[in-house]
Amino acid sequence: MMFKMKSMPFAVSCAIAGGALLASVPALAQSTAPEGATSSQAAPQRVVVTGSLISRTDTETAAPVQVLTAQDLQRSGKTSVAELLSDLAANGAGTLGTGFSGAFANGASGVSLRGLSVGSTLVLIDGHRMSPYAIGDDGERSFVDVSNIPFDAIDSIEVLKSGASSLYGSDAVAGVVNIKLKKSFNGTQFKTEAGNSQHGGGKTQRASISTGIGDLDNDGYNAFVTAEWRHEGAIKESDRDQYAWDNRDWRSRGGNNLTLGVPTSLNNFLTPTSSPFLYNPTGQGGASNPANFQFLDSSCNFVKYRAGQCAVRDTDSYLQPQSDNINVLLGMTKKLSGDWELAFKGSLFGRTSDNNRGVPTTYSTSSFAGNTIINYAGQATPAVGAIRSTTFAPGAAVGANVTNPFAPSGYVSPTNVVDTGRARLYGYIPDIDPNSSQHNRAQTTRFALDLHGSAWGWDTSIAGGITQSRVAIDYSGYINRPALYSAINSGQWNVLGGNDPSLVAQVSPTFSNTSVSKLNYFDASGSRTLMDNFMAGPLALAAGVHWHKRTWDSPSPDLLLNGTAGGTSAFVFGSETDTAIFGELQATPLKNTEVHLSSRYDHYDTYGNSFTPAASFKWTPVQQFALRGNFARGFRAPNPAETASAGSVFLYNAINDPILCPSGKTTTAGSFASGCGIQPAYVQQTNKNLSPEKSKSYDLGIVLEPLRGLNATLDYYKIQVNNQIVTSAGNDPNYTPVYVRGAPTPIDMSNGDGTTSLVTPPAGPILYANSPYINLGETKTAGIEADVNYRWRMPSDLGTLRADLSAAHTFSYEQSIGGTTYELAGTQGPSVVSGATGNPKDRAQFSLDWVRGPLDVTLNVNYTSSFSTKDPSVGGTDCASTALDVGGRTYFQGLTQPANYCEVSSFTATNLNVQYKLSDNLTLKGSILNLFDRQPPIDVGTYGNSGAQTSYNASLHQAGAVGRFFSAGLNYTF
Repeated sequence: MMFKMKSMPFAVSCAIAGGALLASVPALAQSTAPEGATSSQAAPQRVVVTGSLISRTDTETAAPVQVLTAQDLQRSGKTSVAELLSDLAANGAGTLGTGFSGAFANGASGVSLRGLSVGSTLVLIDGHRMSPYAIGDDGERSFVDVSNIPFDAIDSIEVLKSGASSLYGSDAVAGVVNIKLKKSFNGTQFKTEAGNSQHGGGKTQRASISTGIGDLDNDGYNAFVTAEWRHEGAIKESDRDQYAWDNRDWRSRGGNNLTLGVPTSLNNFLTPTSSPFLYNPTGQGGASNPANFQFLDSSCNFVKYRAGQCAVRDTDSYLQPQSDNINVLLGMTKKLSGDWELAFKGSLFGRTSDNNRGVPTTYSTSSFAGNTIINYAGQATPAVGAIRSTTFAPGAAVGANVTNPFAPSGYVSPTNVVDTGRARLYGYIPDIDPNSSQHNRAQTTRFALDLHGSAWGWDTSIAGGITQSRVAIDYSGYINRPALYSAINSGQWNVLGGNDPSLVAQVSPTFSNTSVSKLNYFDASGSRTLMDNFMAGPLALAAGVHWHKRTWDSPSPDLLLNGTAGGTSAFVFGSETDTAIFGELQATPLKNTEVHLSSRYDHYDTYGNSFTPAASFKWTPVQQFALRGNFARGFRAPNPAETASAGSVFLYNAINDPILCPSGKTTTAGSFASGCGIQPAYVQQTNKNLSPEKSKSYDLGIVLEPLRGLNATLDYYKIQVNNQIVTSAGNDPNYTPVYVRGAPTPIDMSNGDGTTSLVTPPAGPILYANSPYINLGETKTAGIEADVNYRWRMPSDLGTLRADLSAAHTFSYEQSIGGTTYELAGTQGPSVVSGATGNPKDRAQFSLDWVRGPLDVTLNVNYTSSFSTKDPSVGGTDCASTALDVGGRTYFQGLTQPANYCEVSSFTATNLNVQYKLSDNLTLKGSILNLFDRQPPIDVGTYGNSGAQTSYNASLHQAGAVGRFFSAGLNYTF
């Protein structure tokens, strides 16, 4: 049924004496003294750091914040924010990268702090909410796409690695990423660069121009515009087929040969090849008898076919999609009377990308060869077109000038028995896009007004904004099965190709849909010092109000919704409105001891109210040492994809059909191969009675400055998330799937001797099972994070050396499912909610920068530790089960998986960036990413690139798939 959201009157009456959940800034972001001056001589600067409303001079505060400056971005050698944030040490399981071609939201990128998914990491723009991407991760999780925010528009990125719902509300369970855009710009600056991968594909060009007028201090205003164009070429599977992780033939590694067009026991020695052929399913000897085959062109014959010499190379599967970005940011700031200041930001960020799932389209040879679709009534139905199969009666046309040669002379089809005179057509459908492709046009718009000033002793901020994410997708390469089979049977369609374009358009129609996500907000806050001397120091108060309304309109394409074209569909229609008040209090009850309290009260019109308090402290007995800690409650409100009118189809771990494949082996007598090792479709159903996820987070750390130039922080964290919104399948111990089956029609049954017979099975194929959302899951994670920063002015005019280390270690990652707790740190899990992206225990970033005069050389090292391919939460408890249970892959199906493939090796990518300032106006730069050309380790459990059938982890090891990458550019300032 379609759920309609009910409006609820909002009534909030709450007096908040809040406090501060304050954040720390690493040394790289601290203000520096003028050259030759001591730190005590430097003028103190008050700043507001992400995680607080109260400005302060001491930027090392009670919660860890990692700051990336505009200079850090330029020194990284990267050309996109998505690439930069994917390397964060705190970015863990569930991170969404642009190389994840199989994702629902492919082309977009999201951050998953501490491995708690992109839905539990709040991304802000200039401290305010942004509309989530118009397509949810897995059709459900809301996240802000960071892939289309231009480099040159960014002033800094602050990553608050602590729960912050007490100030920011929903979604800040794992932390906050605050992207701060430039406030002003004066003059004109032009940048351009180009790069290419050593191994082909992925050519990148980028150009930007920024120009601005007016000086805020002297003229009282500033206006600027930044425009950027970026093109990134596709990297195809064929560009990397020389490497083991991109090779489908696993025989030398103890596995199966998965090369397209090669007959094996996995496909009963019947598979589409480079040449279409007809097959007699009832002939003597089955697939072992060449008399049962008729190849339709001369490029292949039975001998070549059985020898694997008619293989098909899937050249169009993408390891990296082609993308183009055009981004424009307009900023205007005007000083008003007193210290009031009005700022406007208007931005249009656009990205086009071409994505595919890497599976060439074939003629269907089974009675059901499509996925299920889900309609707007919340019910699933089979894909109508896919019910047909390419079997042809005696004498019937099989496309242009081809008839069934296997019919007995004088054959008359009997009634109500297996039709023994039929033939099957195997082959790839010609004249169409060889892959199911999506041309994605994403557009993000944002209009924001910010008013700052002082009134009646309060530092006041008032802000409002209109934001939108719009994604239009053109689909191609999908097949209208009824139209195809009608054209074949009528003799219009030539199975070898060369068909009339108008007929091709009927058989493979292009279609599109547009999804829109909107979020409009209003914020008002103020802070002031209540007392200069309260106990041992000042007492400061901040308070504010917040309102936002979000709408999500994401229909399914009509041809997928009604089943005309086989495929999966997802849709969302819904909205939410949040009204909140919040505050924070900062005090110094004892000498050298800061205490902060904060709280927030939210009212959502969808489920009700949430109250989230927090408390933190910082004790600094000496200048070189501080102890800090905080406690915070958090929440994630159920979004429209979980409570409104929405639906999607997902795949869970592989099973053997209990009726069609009870033994689990395709070769057992009586087994139907089409029922072995399948991944049934589950139809996700919404639940309007869901309550929010709730969290508790604890942090305890130290801040050290043992000597001048050396700063270090070490923080322990523990987060517990209860009441998680999960699907019933695999989580509810009382859930038993009720499979909806199709009608039984004749399919291949094993005779136990290597041959098959065409038999009507006792039950039809599994189509789907319903799986509603419930509040049931629990996740606990704990770890430690360290940041070390060192600055050294070298003697004898040798320049300045800067070293930065950011590292994260996960002690535990426990997920409770159905009353059973699984330890998932260092495993592939939780694959159900993270896309099998892997959950390594250790990630680290190290950078070493040397500056001498006009020369600036930076070395960046990104490290990801090894992890197991097992995911105990979905039954991957031993080596033999990992590939099938976790990723549903067939590398070792029916065989013993070698032990070395139960572990994904560690991965290190080293990047070198060099800048040289030729003059005050001109700077040249050059970069080598993945300097040592490290290849990605093999991961047999991930399904991030399952369509392409590659065996590397696109979320963690994409730099290895790209390989060594060279780029060069210049920066000219007028």
